[in-house]
Amino acid sequence: MKKIPQRTCMGCNEKKDKNQLIRIIKNKDNEIHVDKTGKMEGRGAYICNDVKCLEKVIKSKRLEKVLETNISNEIYESLRGVILGK
Repeated sequence: MKKIPQRTCMGCNEKKDKNQLIRIIKNKDNEIHVDKTGKMEGRGAYICNDVKCLEKVIKSKRLEKVLETNISNEIYESLRGVILGK
């Protein structure tokens, strides 16, 4: 039986299976992307598939601290779209 990796959500700080979370990455060119496959290269951060966790991350600017860069509203809106299934 294969062990499923665990990751911590930046919003609620709960450990969950990696495949239940959404990955946000910063690549070598300092570009921020929402990684739907979980296989893109770069520094990754994870968030639950929940708008409440996203709001906590936006309010605390935790994603900016973790990825050490400014995050535009476009990234947050695309993340909101992924969470809401748009």
